[in-house]
Amino acid sequence: MGSALFYHLTRSGPVQLLPMLIGKSLQAGWRVELRGRDRARQVMLDEALWLGEGFLPHGLAGGPHDARQPVLLTVEGQTAANEVRCLIAVDGAEVISAECQELERACIVFDGNDPGALERARAQWRVLKAEGVTAEYWSEAGGRWERKQ
Repeated sequence: MGSALFYHLTRSGPVQLLPMLIGKSLQAGWRVELRGRDRARQVMLDEALWLGEGFLPHGLAGGPHDARQPVLLTVEGQTAANEVRCLIAVDGAEVISAECQELERACIVFDGNDPGALERARAQWRVLKAEGVTAEYWSEAGGRWERKQ
């Protein structure tokens, strides 16, 4: 069973954190699903990943080569066709315990400056923990990412 890692953004946005999370996942040999809730937002993240530093091969779900993508950007309800081992959820996208049990890792990235996003992440934490998923909480409040107890 994998684990769920919660990333509490307070100083940066997902565009700054995603290259690190994706890069570490690819180094581990895992294919990644980057799941959001809104297609337009996923298109924006797609563009940001192409324009960022370094090369992160990826694609938007719905293309002819989805199964070959190391990183596939999806919207809730779409099935990732790229043999995912790591799920990264942004913008409050749903992550369920059954997925966590089959994956190496699930990362839930949320904006701590948005009260709605904060409450959504807290609710996901409670549900996943109640269903037996090992969860970790990471915060950037001190200026660097730290695992909190």
